[in-house]
Parts: sequence; C-alpha cells; structure tokens
Amino acid sequence: MRHNKKFNHLSRKKAHRDSLLANMTIALIMRKRIFTTLAKAKALRVYAEPLINRAKDDSMANRRLVFSYLQNKEAVTELFREVAQKIADRNGGYTRILKTGNRLGDNAKTCFIELVDYNEAMLKTAGEGKKTRTRRSRRKAAAEAPAAEAPAAETPAAE
Repeated sequence: MRHNKKFNHLSRKKAHRDSLLANMTIALIMRKRIFTTLAKAKALRVYAEPLINRAKDDSMANRRLVFSYLQNKEAVTELFREVAQKIADRNGGYTRILKTGNRLGDNAKTCFIELVDYNEAMLKTAGEGKKTRTRRSRRKAAAEAPAAEAPAAETPAAE
C-alpha cells in the first residue's frame, strides 16, 4: 500500500532524485529562472522553498543546513546575501511556475520556474494594473458630454 507517499519520485532512485533537485535549486538560485518540465518544477518547488525560507534568518546553523542540501558555496552565499534581502517581507510563495506548452520530442509539459521577486517585467505590470483602474459608466459619460459642449458654445457668443 502507498499510504502517505505523496511526492513525485520522477522515475529515479533517491540519491539520483536528491542530486537532481539540488542541482536544479542551485541553478534556480544562481540564474533566477530555469526552463524544465512541469513535474520537475513542482518537485523543485517543494524542495527549494523551505531552503529559501531558511535564508531569512542568517545564522551559522541555517547556513550549514542549507549547505548540507546544496553542497555549493557560491549558491549558499548568493541565497543568504542577495535572495534573502528580496524575500525578507514575503511570507511564502517564493517561486512561480509559468507553463509554456508541450515539448516537441516527447510531448512533455514544459514550464519556467522562477523566483518571484526577480521578474522585473511581471512586477512592473502588476503595479501598473492597480493604479490605472477606472470605472466605465454610460450615464456619467452622457452627462459630461452636453455639459462640456454648452460652455464652449457660450464663450464665443459672450465676446
């Protein structure tokens, strides 16, 4: 029986799966966005987000724990210096998965997985959408149109 065995094994043994997810996490931290299959991205999110959450508290214990998973000094340094400053006020959801369609060779579902606070284009459009919110109403537009035309007609006649 498979009771309480919910994570995706990705058709790999444990050691292979752990090294795959560690390497993908290192690539995600260093490059901020990677292109992969949807199944691997979902497994990576479960693996990487607790490690990213550890980076909020910069202590020797947390650095050693993250290093035990990643085994890469540059990635750990980048995570605790650069990434931790951007995610300091965020309570969770440090990654975003954007689906990109199917791969030509084997029709696998593909996607981007990226760190949320590093996508400048997405941050710009999200901020602009809230500022430019307007309401459309026929009644208001119809009421303003005759009022705007009437003073313009009166001004030349008064001179």
